[in-house]
Amino acid sequence: MILLRRLLGDVLRRQRQRQGRTLREVSSSARVSLGYLSEVERGQKEASSELLSAICDALDVRMSELMREVSDELALAELAQSAAATERVPTSVRPMLGSVSVTGVPPERVTIKAPAEAVDVVAA
Repeated sequence: MILLRRLLGDVLRRQRQRQGRTLREVSSSARVSLGYLSEVERGQKEASSELLSAICDALDVRMSELMREVSDELALAELAQSAAATERVPTSVRPMLGSVSVTGVPPERVTIKAPAEAVDVVAA
């Protein structure tokens, strides 16, 4: 299962680390407890939109940029999940599978995804 809070935490941590900032600095700027920010970054706590706004302000990052990066990570995680499901598709059905392209993703990270029709045929 893909956890959005974990993806969001990973992106927040990368943003903070790109800036060379500590948890303490960002938590102070965002007026969020150090422990809570740490839990958000580790995907253990769900961050409210107000909290995300404060963290984004502290990191000087637009929330739309943060969410775009989270969306890209989610798309990759979904592709990986569907690739695992595709590996279980019988060889006779594989020619029916289509390829998936994701803009801005290196070709080696793009996998094959089974269209819903192929999955329905297999299940029938």
